Amino acid sequence: MKKGNPYGTHRVIEPKGVLPQPALKIDNTMEIYDNEILIDVKTLNIDSASFTQINDQAGGDVEKIKEIMKGIVAERGKHQNPVTGSGGMLIGTVEQIGPALEGKTNLKVGDKIATLVSLSLTPLRIDEILDVRPDIDQVDIKGKAILFESGIYAKLPDDIPENLALSVLDVAGAPAQTQKLVKEGDTVLVLGGAGKSGLLCLYEAKKKAGPKGKVICWAHREVSLQTVKELGLADVLIAGDATNAIEVYEKIMEATDGKLCDLVISCVSRPNCEMSAILSTKDEGTVYFFSMATSFTKAALGAEGVGKDINMIIGNGYTKGHADVALQVMREHKGLRELFTKLYA
Repeated sequence: MKKGNPYGTHRVIEPKGVLPQPALKIDNTMEIYDNEILIDVKTLNIDSASFTQINDQAGGDVEKIKEIMKGIVAERGKHQNPVTGSGGMLIGTVEQIGPALEGKTNLKVGDKIATLVSLSLTPLRIDEILDVRPDIDQVDIKGKAILFESGIYAKLPDDIPENLALSVLDVAGAPAQTQKLVKEGDTVLVLGGAGKSGLLCLYEAKKKAGPKGKVICWAHREVSLQTVKELGLADVLIAGDATNAIEVYEKIMEATDGKLCDLVISCVSRPNCEMSAILSTKDEGTVYFFSMATSFTKAALGAEGVGKDINMIIGNGYTKGHADVALQVMREHKGLRELFTKLYA
């Protein structure tokens, strides 16, 4: 059996010398190296920005969505959207474990797991697409995938259904980072607050900001805000276009009595929301760009252009303990669990 690099560089086909995520093409043959795990894949949870783009490109046609997805994997050896650069994650069953991992992993053959690394770096083979669920960005397949030695994962819990766990774990970095960033008494804005990651962020923000804090939910539609209101996840509810930076700024100025926000979390799955987040943040405040539709260039040059001295955090999907934090939300908030079960499970 061939020896592999812990970070999967042995799978890179082009260009040589880079890691699997930025690589244009990786080897997706399913004969494992000594330090890899082979997974029998059940479901892909496509990153929201990526699925939105694919769905738009396909005009909502499910067969075209399948064709686009298969084409991405055939070309790249992984599911990395060439437009957004993002991937998603998967659930499946452990089929084989490389001998070099003996004693280094708590996994065994037959375990059901969710990978917590992006599909944009995961060797993937799609044999057949069985079902596409556009409303929740999930795709059931027959196929295989490889998890590298450095790849993180979570065993699927017994008390949470698989599809529900997959949906929550796909955005686990967002609530966990929110838990770390919010301080008691903070004013927090969540752009795209009625979406999957946004709802989890609102919950953690309310917990951490406490009764002296203020949590603002911005959503595109009034009907979405009604759900947030019923769940008691925000103090202020605002509907509008998150790409209209001036409208967002003016409404947040009004909602905060001109003080703006200590923390802004952007969960909008469409591009051009950078300046809305930046303008809504007070000087020396923080923006957490969780959305994969974010442009680093637009954020960096945009903040400079309006003279904003703020901290801007890239939405790293991993922080220590993020899987436990996200799943715990489902255990703590009955209303959120019921909603997520209805939508995703």
